[in-house]
Amino acid sequence: MPAPLTEPELAGALARLAGWERQPGRPAIRKTYQFDDFQAAFAWMTRIAEVAERMNHHPEWTNVYNRVEVTLATHDAGAVTQLDVDLALAMEAAWGDRDP
Repeated sequence: MPAPLTEPELAGALARLAGWERQPGRPAIRKTYQFDDFQAAFAWMTRIAEVAERMNHHPEWTNVYNRVEVTLATHDAGAVTQLDVDLALAMEAAWGDRDP
């Protein structure tokens, strides 16, 4: 099982992850992504789903039209772990690679 991040580790990770924040009331991080339309949002989710499956670490997310709300936590650890940071970094990379 992955180890929970320490407070300094989590603070450092959030400093590198633009727009990500702690989820109030639970040990998790979250971000909302906004796209041009539903198709762009769904294409990004499909790309991330493939990454998540390879990592065997899956996000909590919801999609409403052009918006995807993401929450990341490692449930087995009851905390945010490096797996969550790695998946957030993959999301950020895919966000930067999307078609304008």
